[in-house]
Amino acid sequence: MLSGINHYARSHRPWDAFLDDEARAESDPLWLQQRRWKGVISRHTTPELVQACAELRLPLVDLNDEPPFAGVPKIRPDNAAIGHLGGEHFLERGYRNYGFTGFRNNGWSCERRDGFVEAVQLAGHAVDVFDTDYPNHNDPAWDLAQTRQLAKWLRQLPKPACVMACNDLRALQVIHAAQTVNLLVPEEVAVLGANNDEARCDLAYPPLSSVCTNAFLSGYLAAETLAALMDGAESPALDRRVDPTGVITRRSSDILAIEDPGVAAAIGYIREHACSGINVEDVLRHSTLSRSQLEKRFRSFLGRSPQAEIRRLQVMRIKQLLTETDFPLKKIAELTGFEHVEYMCVVFKRITELSPGAFRDRRQSNRPSQRATG
Repeated sequence: MLSGINHYARSHRPWDAFLDDEARAESDPLWLQQRRWKGVISRHTTPELVQACAELRLPLVDLNDEPPFAGVPKIRPDNAAIGHLGGEHFLERGYRNYGFTGFRNNGWSCERRDGFVEAVQLAGHAVDVFDTDYPNHNDPAWDLAQTRQLAKWLRQLPKPACVMACNDLRALQVIHAAQTVNLLVPEEVAVLGANNDEARCDLAYPPLSSVCTNAFLSGYLAAETLAALMDGAESPALDRRVDPTGVITRRSSDILAIEDPGVAAAIGYIREHACSGINVEDVLRHSTLSRSQLEKRFRSFLGRSPQAEIRRLQVMRIKQLLTETDFPLKKIAELTGFEHVEYMCVVFKRITELSPGAFRDRRQSNRPSQRATG
């Protein structure tokens, strides 16, 4: 959101902006009186802030995802569309057993739940909903209690199951709950969050898939609206919803619905160890299937062999390292299970039709420039 606000200011007019990191203005009306402001954009808008801005005749734009305040323009995510995207994400993967979990005392969570349920029901499936109250704080005791309740709920879901959570915090609780009762993620329970909090998603194990809200556009529209108000425009009766940009797929849901436990276990082992230099013989040692059975069932469920699945995951990791790091090819080969860098290059080019160097050059040339901000 801050990036969107900054982009508007840079492309239209320079703003002398103050970032209230401690959120003092939300609870202390006197805080706003310490300087002569021209306008306010608020992420966590409170009645106290609305009243203070009204008394000081300060234009206010609200980015909080709660019901609007009278006379205050609001810009927030289209939560029903977020839920729809989540449902479509799992429908494309062939699931039959659907779950949603969120917080029944938060309107945005209920909207996401209803969008997910609608998308799944339109495809002829039912959704098992597990909602609890959010206490407006996240402490270890509450988190542990939620994990226990979620674990009990997950155990009774038919497998393989897919679960969308109202946000990434809730999705991490789902992953932890599944692991406490020895359910494989995503092989037995695929998990999807929302908001795409990248740090939180990448810290999860396995990394968390998430619906990406368009926070940049929300910030841009908020700045655009505030600029109009500061120029004397009438305050619009605005409750604008911003569409999500899509699903960022990571390992927690990057799988097809597979009801064969032997194949699911083999896929789980491959996903865990593909970049450790394993081969099909290693997979067989951790499977109850013969080689011919494993090959046949992989082709039936995935449309490719176990060896091809190992290579696919290795190449995905190579692409990530080429894009996100400046590691030399020798280091990337070590991190993806190749003893010889030359062989890694041969495999990569055979699958992608590009050498690793050409792939890296292409990705880096497409990156947006990173300009320093003051």
